[in-house]
Amino acid sequence: MTSINVDKYKLSDKTGKLTAKDIIPMIQSSDSAETREFLQKIMELLIDYVNIQNDRKEKILDFHHPEAMKKLLSLDVPDEAVSLQQLVKDCAITLKYQVKTGHPHFFNQLSTGLDVVSMAGEWLTATANTNMFTYEIAPVFILMENVVLSKMREIIGWKGGDSILAPGGSISNLYAFLAARHKMFPDFKDHGARALPGELVMFTSDQCHYSVKSCAAVGGLGTDNCVTVPSDEHGRMIPSELERLILERKARGQIPFFVNATSGTTVLGAFDPLNPIADICEKYNCWFHIDAAWGGGLLFSKKYRQPRLSGVERADSVTWNPHKLMGALLQCSSIHFKEDGLLISCNQMSAEYLFMTDKLYDISYDTGDKVIQCGRHNDIFKLWLQWRSKGTDGFEHAIDQLMELAEYQVKRIREQSDKFYLIMDPELVNVSFWYIPKRLRGVPHDAKKEQELGKICPIIKSRMMQSGTLMVGYQPDDRRPNFFRSIISSTAVIKSDVDFMLNEIDRLGHDL
Repeated sequence: MTSINVDKYKLSDKTGKLTAKDIIPMIQSSDSAETREFLQKIMELLIDYVNIQNDRKEKILDFHHPEAMKKLLSLDVPDEAVSLQQLVKDCAITLKYQVKTGHPHFFNQLSTGLDVVSMAGEWLTATANTNMFTYEIAPVFILMENVVLSKMREIIGWKGGDSILAPGGSISNLYAFLAARHKMFPDFKDHGARALPGELVMFTSDQCHYSVKSCAAVGGLGTDNCVTVPSDEHGRMIPSELERLILERKARGQIPFFVNATSGTTVLGAFDPLNPIADICEKYNCWFHIDAAWGGGLLFSKKYRQPRLSGVERADSVTWNPHKLMGALLQCSSIHFKEDGLLISCNQMSAEYLFMTDKLYDISYDTGDKVIQCGRHNDIFKLWLQWRSKGTDGFEHAIDQLMELAEYQVKRIREQSDKFYLIMDPELVNVSFWYIPKRLRGVPHDAKKEQELGKICPIIKSRMMQSGTLMVGYQPDDRRPNFFRSIISSTAVIKSDVDFMLNEIDRLGHDL
């Protein structure tokens, strides 16, 4: 075991007793030895943690309940500054008890793994510490963002258009909603609801991310006017049901204006059928948005892109999160529009103290007025650097490898059908299954058995966390009780890790 040794990272006696007032920027120096020593010790800790995360003998977490965890940490914010040595210790303790999301046995979330090049980019980003609202203060990063987002739109299948990096897929979906309403009812920006000729209504599948319904709440439609469309047994929106519900709402006098299709649902990893949905959107004059936050990475893959993302180029907007299947560090989420100019038209407030029109450079490179948030974190450099390190071909290879590992897991589950029950063939890297303990093996599979299997999931999950050896998520849906949903989105994972996952679940739950 190679866990973090909190006492390992010792500064010299002289530097360790100093405080932050004794290093840059509080002291005026172009090369402070004390600053360099402090940062080098922090860097040593971080590099050790990177290596520890990749050690399969290392635990994923050292679990403690909240009240017990509070006793292990010093969380108070003191009146007087603590020493530099204490700050180093604080950093070490923080990593000691943090969940190792880059561990090859962490299958719990959609965003997993640790791309070292992307991480190096994030370190540089933090050091540069600049905002992304104007070219004036972020010239290199603004140009990088233009190049990368243009490439992503090209991969979607568009010529031209516009994009922005946003703080997460939920906000990306909100930008699509706002742009759609602005496109159809541009006077809403100035006059609000009185500019509308009637009550607006939007549509999304019953398997969509909750942020789509949040758009209706935040945007003033109300969640009652976010209509959920039934999905099939694989979690894909049923187009005929979408059309039926559009006609039903039109008959009530409401105005259908926005349809969200999901490419890679959170739980099942399902892909809504894009071409039939696009046909319906064209027929009824609805904005066609695709939430591909999770599944967008498959756009790189010649092997897996079709038929899952067939028709993506027909969308008006696409959400795509590089921090998921592409493995960029959190956060890195993008929203793309087929039509250029909508972002600025929808969100521009022309604040004269920031977005002056008489600057010495081309102000079309200023991005702050395109967004409702003004200030934006620099999320581009880590993605740009990662893309340089892999190349487009490298992303394709990595994503194909993840899909092939999910196929391997399905194969291994089928080979152990006495111990595991595969719920469905996955379309993405989400593999949904039940574990069958010894007492239920050989019992016919029916609704009663499923209820028993559902009760077992949280018990095994609690044992996982207490042992610290594995993390796999579980949840119910509207068709079945709790089931396991493993996610393979870390490039650290290999076939033996998939075998370990299944074997460890069996070890933890065989006696239940």
